[in-house]
Amino acid sequence: MNNAVYLNLSAIEKRIAYFNLDQSRRPDKRTTEAPSQARQTRLTMGSVPSTPRNSGAFSQDTAEYLIGTFVGAESFPLSSEFWQKLLELPFNFQWPAHRVHEACELLAKNNYRTKHLAKILFHLACYLQESMSASGVPPLVYEKAVNAVYITSVFLKHFIESAQGDNLELHLSLDENEAIPKDILRDQTIESLVMQNVLSFIVSVDVSPNTYLLHLELLNFMLIAMSTQLLCGPSPGPNDMNPFLDAAMAQDSSLVNSFVRKLLLNYITRPNIPFSRASYSVFNEGSQSSVLQRVGSAAANLVLLPVSYLISSRSEGSKSPLADSSLHVLLVLIHYHKCVVSKDYTGNENNKMAASDALHKELTYFSDNPYCKALEHATDFELDRVDVEGNAHSGPHVKLPFASLFDTLGICLADETAVLLLYSLLQGNSSFLEYVLVRTDLDTLLMPILEALYNASSKTANQIYMLLIVLLILSQDSSFNASIHKLILPGVPWYKERLLHQTSLGSLMVIILIRTVQYNLSKLRDVYLHTTCLATLANMAPHVHRLSAYASQRLVGLFDMLSRKYNKLAELRDNKHRIGNGNSFDGNGLVEDMSTELQIYTDFLRLVLEILNAILTYALPRNPEVVYAIMHRQEVFQPFKNHPRFNELLENLYTVLDFFNSRMDAQREDGDWSVDEVLQVIIVNCRSWRGEGMKMFTQLRFTYEQESHPEEFFIPYVWQLVLSRWYGFCIFLSAYSKRQLELISPSGSLKFVGVFAFSGFTFNTEAINLFPIDLPAEKLEGDEEVGITVQNGEFEKP
Repeated sequence: MNNAVYLNLSAIEKRIAYFNLDQSRRPDKRTTEAPSQARQTRLTMGSVPSTPRNSGAFSQDTAEYLIGTFVGAESFPLSSEFWQKLLELPFNFQWPAHRVHEACELLAKNNYRTKHLAKILFHLACYLQESMSASGVPPLVYEKAVNAVYITSVFLKHFIESAQGDNLELHLSLDENEAIPKDILRDQTIESLVMQNVLSFIVSVDVSPNTYLLHLELLNFMLIAMSTQLLCGPSPGPNDMNPFLDAAMAQDSSLVNSFVRKLLLNYITRPNIPFSRASYSVFNEGSQSSVLQRVGSAAANLVLLPVSYLISSRSEGSKSPLADSSLHVLLVLIHYHKCVVSKDYTGNENNKMAASDALHKELTYFSDNPYCKALEHATDFELDRVDVEGNAHSGPHVKLPFASLFDTLGICLADETAVLLLYSLLQGNSSFLEYVLVRTDLDTLLMPILEALYNASSKTANQIYMLLIVLLILSQDSSFNASIHKLILPGVPWYKERLLHQTSLGSLMVIILIRTVQYNLSKLRDVYLHTTCLATLANMAPHVHRLSAYASQRLVGLFDMLSRKYNKLAELRDNKHRIGNGNSFDGNGLVEDMSTELQIYTDFLRLVLEILNAILTYALPRNPEVVYAIMHRQEVFQPFKNHPRFNELLENLYTVLDFFNSRMDAQREDGDWSVDEVLQVIIVNCRSWRGEGMKMFTQLRFTYEQESHPEEFFIPYVWQLVLSRWYGFCIFLSAYSKRQLELISPSGSLKFVGVFAFSGFTFNTEAINLFPIDLPAEKLEGDEEVGITVQNGEFEKP
């Protein structure tokens, strides 16, 4: 369509009654010209527009009129019928992105006076309340609620991403002279009322063909409303402004518990749109209020999924927009931390402002997060929550089908958000951790985790960390370490380097952890990742049972690989020290850095020796393949025999070597020994092994603990996941967004330049302070390099 709409004003008088507006709000008298004197007048958005002509149904002109009035300078009271007409809009008109941006800018300019954002939020709350009535709710009520949340989301997003610094002006308070129904708002703020009704609707109204879209829109609205966190720094501060998040935190505990339960049930059941589009009234194109006709037409940077995706995704069993949005909302809520200044801090206002960026930790604290507590205290609905003394716990708790949640996580762990949910449950909820540990089919969870680690090169560093921490948490339990060696896998089809046939789950876990260490050594070089892998192996070591030949070889090979790196560093350090001869400051600094790295590798080597020592001390008779691997590569240990950090541990290893070497010598025959013959001698002599001469060391046991301020990692991480969510295949945001689409990457994920997007929602990257943004240009077909700049929500090619 053209950038401007031309109205024939001579036709307006014929339909002045279209709106029952006050006389003061009716069009100017000069618009009532005779037909013969008709003139064309350009509609300027934001002016007080003339009432559009009445064609018996909503028209393009009607839509332009209503939106123009909404963003304009004239304020309409809550009781005006304008709001009802606005929310009956079918949105079946075409609007390019720059028109939406123009409308957003005008509302931002006029909202401080009109308070129209607060008013449409109020009407949204009212329609949600009406939708929760016990009697039958007409479909039109749901459709008005969908329109209300849709329009609100568009403009609220613009307000948030266009905020300058800490200056977020939403003007959510209504004027004192505004006639507000007392039984609805009571003493609440607008944001508190909206969040209460949004949560209540999602909890109390089942997902059905008539309500699916409203559920989805409300969840996306929550993500937009909570995206004020993107404007804050990486560490929560007392001056952060998150009005909707704070309102959500202030809700009644019973509503919070029910909401957490509903989000998780959405994630478990993964509801999809019914197959028949015609049976879904709000999707039916014949419906006058068919809101989905606006998708691909209202703008490229709005919040609805395109109907082509919603309908086509029904064939994807694990794909559910509602489930994914539910999980994202849950993750944002449970990881929110509101920073509060202690009441004991009595400094004056100027001192507070001066210290706002560096308040001492003792002067601030984080308020309790009811959503986090609800998740931590969730229980299996099949079991009563009773402690070890048999006393029932007081207070309501979220009851969930742990079996279904376990199975769903197993199916979805390829998704990074599912990994974070699993981590949150295992780390915070002891009941769920206990449930997982007693499952006999641990491969349901472990196989997708190990496969993801196997493909570490295609994963983010944060995802690798989360996967490894999950394994570390599980390895803290001795029964887990024992049971994984009893579960035999017939094959591992995704492991390409070697055919793994009839391998235990425990052996596969050892193989993948060692492979991850090798990958980290060559690519990431992250000490924490090394430590986590080796700590998990150390927890597993005393419980190893019949470790496979390949896993045993890789374990000894790990020591060899680290020792070669250690020797290379030691040689380089000594050479630099001789060349520098202590005269160069830079040379001394380089030698010091090498010494620090050498100390790190010394610790790694000792930890690998601790792992081998634990297997030989506590589980040697059950692991002849480990003995064979050590005997086969015994020369790799010789250079470290007299090392002060390793000699005690190597004494045990050489005690084992001496025992089995002597048995081999006693049975030595002419000719070479085959592998099977050597292994058979080892197996026979394992039975007579008594551990004589072995020194007993304290058994290593590593546990995972969150850092003192985990929010500095998790809040940015959650929002990075939310903003980068895609469904593994191309989603066209709208007919006007094709020029935003750059390419499908080899991994199948959608890449954008200069914009984060999810479910059709984009966010101005220039406004993000929560984490750094790195947006390189991408290559299109034909090697044409294109970058896209983002300004106030618009896309422009440079």
